[in-house]
Amino acid sequence: MGLLDAILGRSKPVRPDLDQLFAVPSAALTLQAATGFTPTGRGSVCFAGVEGGGFARLQEDVRELLDADTERGGIPVEFSRDAYGYTWLLATHPADDTAGLVNDLHAVNTMLQDGGFGPHLLCSLIGFRNTEGRSLALVYLYKRGTFYPFAPLPGDAEKRDNQLELQVRGALGDDLRVEKDLSRWFPVWGAPGL
Repeated sequence: MGLLDAILGRSKPVRPDLDQLFAVPSAALTLQAATGFTPTGRGSVCFAGVEGGGFARLQEDVRELLDADTERGGIPVEFSRDAYGYTWLLATHPADDTAGLVNDLHAVNTMLQDGGFGPHLLCSLIGFRNTEGRSLALVYLYKRGTFYPFAPLPGDAEKRDNQLELQVRGALGDDLRVEKDLSRWFPVWGAPGL
């Protein structure tokens, strides 16, 4: 950051650190011990879709890479669009294979970033559940390089369990780079993998 940027109050954006995703498997153990939430084996990547052949080819390359093990019983990836026009890729692994799930999510993020579509990446999430069937997600904000918990309350109303989210933040503070600015803890209602 230069002197002029400092005077005008501008700051450089945080560079994404996709390797932060590799901390999730150990954080999942901490989360289970502290709160009883265990991985579901489902995770997703959200990105703004781009029209054009280059992006369509990259999307097919991602599908081919992640679907390579479907002949050996792997579950094919699913693409969907949400009400806001964002594209979601859902990857599914056995619940005890958090490392494999994280590898797939990391590969998708890396392929999009290396293909020049990094600015279109929004977030990745990894789903968790407790014995009561409550959902929780660890959301990785691509542009911030940080995580935050998202805990929707059961039922149809779009309400969050803020107390649980803060409890998870406290439990995972040593395992993950948790987003400090709570205003950036955006809800991801109905996200695939949640």
